[in-house]
Amino acid sequence: MANTEVPFRILPELNDTSGFFWKSGEDGQLRFLRCGECGTRLHPPQPMCYVEHSKNLAPEPVSGRGRVHSFSINYQPWMPGPELPFVVAIVEIEEDPRVRLTTNIVGCAPEDVAVGMPVRVTFEHHSDEGGDVWLPLFEPDPDADANSKSDAATRKGE
Repeated sequence: MANTEVPFRILPELNDTSGFFWKSGEDGQLRFLRCGECGTRLHPPQPMCYVEHSKNLAPEPVSGRGRVHSFSINYQPWMPGPELPFVVAIVEIEEDPRVRLTTNIVGCAPEDVAVGMPVRVTFEHHSDEGGDVWLPLFEPDPDADANSKSDAATRKGE
């Protein structure tokens, strides 16, 4: 029987700049700050756009789909946490591959993870005295082939 207990994690501090990011999973939506001047998505959250130096920033949802940019399989029990082995990955989001998250890949065997693998967000909820946190993790995207075909048809005007 699989362990369904939420693993120990060091949780982020919820503050005015990044709190929205850590709470956005409550409704199942992954969000990033987006500059109202130039449209640049920012991650990690910061108080102003690095392109326009504008403070006109607002959280905006994205599809939650992406691709594995890079990954490592961790076998070392550094501290209590996810069951070993586990995958630490850098995932680039579909809307802008320059926006990347360091995260874990879940829902598959570590040896099945590959660079370029299509993934989708899933959230791990943690109750904390500073406020509830939803950590964005990623799992293989079973709809990736259908999404790719639909996106290609849209680009061709079909």
